[in-house]
Amino acid sequence: GASGHPRAEHRLRRKALAPPVRRAAVLVMIEQCDLSERRACRLVGLSRDSYRHPPEVDAMTQELSGKIIEIAHARRRFGYRRIHDLLRPEFPGVNHKRVYRLNSAANLAVRKRKKVKRAASERVPLQRAQGVNEVWSMDFVSDSLSTGRRIKCLTVADDFSHECVSIAVDWGISGQYVTRLLDQAAIFRGYPQAVRTDNGPEFTSRAFMAWASTHGIRHILIEPGRPMQNGYIESFNGKFRDECLNEQWFETLSQGRTTIAAWRQDYNEVRPHSSCQRMAPAKFAALHRQRAGEARHPLTTTEIY
Repeated sequence: GASGHPRAEHRLRRKALAPPVRRAAVLVMIEQCDLSERRACRLVGLSRDSYRHPPEVDAMTQELSGKIIEIAHARRRFGYRRIHDLLRPEFPGVNHKRVYRLNSAANLAVRKRKKVKRAASERVPLQRAQGVNEVWSMDFVSDSLSTGRRIKCLTVADDFSHECVSIAVDWGISGQYVTRLLDQAAIFRGYPQAVRTDNGPEFTSRAFMAWASTHGIRHILIEPGRPMQNGYIESFNGKFRDECLNEQWFETLSQGRTTIAAWRQDYNEVRPHSSCQRMAPAKFAALHRQRAGEARHPLTTTEIY
């Protein structure tokens, strides 16, 4: 029987109610069941003093809760962990569990999307990059202005640091346009060892193929119909759509470029990334470059002393 099982008592014991729930239960019993306050408090296991004097929220908690709500409204796809990452500089002593409780109390949980059912296909694992500029992934994202005219966005991201290398916005983007954009990015960052793309005409054009060959860049083409072989840029494009394109309604191409450029800067320099040790991608890349430089040029005995 249940009495012989070592955990029977634990299983049969009811879960303790939190004080706010007990206070609510006492109030219901007093108003609806016509019980005295003393009797109702005894039934739920709450002292009368605790019922009469609920804890007051301190000023620091109020400030923290207000900041959480402010960030959640500005960045609607952020969960409590990313909100905590942004709060750490201003509230260094607050841990993620407290942020979770206040986030839940304010009913700010991110809505889960319905998973789209797709036909089963073979998964091809991506080779993880080991350094900055090892692999750049790129793809196109389409959007439209308020007039209905379509615009095209070329997104380029570094597989290792998850930095957004560039986002070009125009009516149309050819293979030669792509190479000019990558040359501009390389002025400040250097050229990548490899680029990963789908089989779109811009990436299989003579101009693009010649550019890759000239600079000694390996061109990784994914299989047709297998977008997850380009999973890093697919993931980035999802964030780009959710946090920028779906939140804005561009009236002109110029407005679109300005807004997207501001979002890219925020993504690189402010927005924390879980794969970057919860840092912004630009900071993560800078630390990696610094460590790589120190490893290549270790201090000599003379420099140490």
